[in-house]
Amino acid sequence: MKQSPGNSRRRSSKAPLSLLAAAVLAACDFTASGIGGAYYAPQYDYSEFFAVTDGRTFQVVMAGSPFPALPAAEVNRHLLPVMQANKPRPNLTFTYQAPVEMPRPYYRLVLVFDAANDLTAARVCSGQYWHKPPIPSRPFNVFAVYCRNDLALSQTTAWSDATGPDDPRLGPLIAQLFLVVFNDQVWRRHLFGPFVRR
Repeated sequence: MKQSPGNSRRRSSKAPLSLLAAAVLAACDFTASGIGGAYYAPQYDYSEFFAVTDGRTFQVVMAGSPFPALPAAEVNRHLLPVMQANKPRPNLTFTYQAPVEMPRPYYRLVLVFDAANDLTAARVCSGQYWHKPPIPSRPFNVFAVYCRNDLALSQTTAWSDATGPDDPRLGPLIAQLFLVVFNDQVWRRHLFGPFVRR
């Protein structure tokens, strides 16, 4: 039986629709991890970050734990080499150890896990942290703030359904997190105006 041109067109349209459905499903799966929006203070300057960290140690402050079912010390011990392997460009060495003498200015990265919705970056840099109940579908849920003294220079959020500190999904997520928090494409806004990027 001869097919009409209309039937042929309808049949051939099924292939693109199936491809579209596959793409939508892939996009839904990708949302299992991601990076939220970012904010950079007018004082943020990547060259400053590079200068103070290159060839030096750089403190990471952990507030809470992404995997509360595991001992926090064990989680931190496993996360440190993951952060180091996915570090930003400067030749820095991450450490949890606080400086023996308080430096001025005092630079650090604060990671607040399961941060409460009303917790601000300014409060984080002043040493105040509070949390919300963990989200079971997103065990790794972090509010990352780069601080200089009490000033929040940059901030973002990241999440993943990774189930432990050795989960292979964490490395790429942390690498992306560092690219956002320590963004080398953001110039000083008071020189170039808001939202100007290289």
